[in-house]
Amino acid sequence: MAVGLQVVGLVLGVVSWCLQSSCTSSQVWKVRSQVESLTSSQWQFEGLWMSCAATSLGSLQCSRFKTVLGLPAHLQACRALMILSMLVSLASIIVSVLGLKCIKIGRTSEPTKDQIALSGGIMFILSGVFTLTAVSWYAARVINDFYDPLYGGVRFELGTGLYLGWAASCLAVLGGSMLCCSCRKTSPVPPAGQFSYNYSTTSRGHSIYRAAPAADSGSTKAYV
Repeated sequence: MAVGLQVVGLVLGVVSWCLQSSCTSSQVWKVRSQVESLTSSQWQFEGLWMSCAATSLGSLQCSRFKTVLGLPAHLQACRALMILSMLVSLASIIVSVLGLKCIKIGRTSEPTKDQIALSGGIMFILSGVFTLTAVSWYAARVINDFYDPLYGGVRFELGTGLYLGWAASCLAVLGGSMLCCSCRKTSPVPPAGQFSYNYSTTSRGHSIYRAAPAADSGSTKAYV
């Protein structure tokens, strides 16, 4: 049962890392709303790294953001969170593989492998939290700008990249939780060469009787 949980949790973690990579490189985090668009034959969408415009004729033009310091603070934070989540998720995959019970590496004991798998699960959950924070923050800004009556810029709607991020965060948290649940608590094993004693005063063991010591031969002499 524990081995199955670990394998399924690791598979979910690998899938979440793939979705995180797709989400980070996606250029469709937000799409221009068709409500204000004069024609439906043009689309404009943006991601974390560039802005693109497409037409119904098949032409696509993308331009990278030329500055970093001039970008909004939430965009810079989302970039950092997504990169950090990918790095943590990649490290958790390696750690989780080393902690699988079905993989024998050297003379690693079972309690040690459980601790390694637990560390991998916690890292998966942390990676999912980073991704969830990034996409939710970005989506909140898009929704706030869309409903803000004083906003003078172009209004956008949620893109498919955000949904990829939400799916990746859910799979990462679920996979990490399964890895953590697969680690059972074991009683500590005494080191080699030592023994544990369990003495109870209520139990009556076997009584050992010893013979009284022999009296001194000088005291047993008879006087005539």
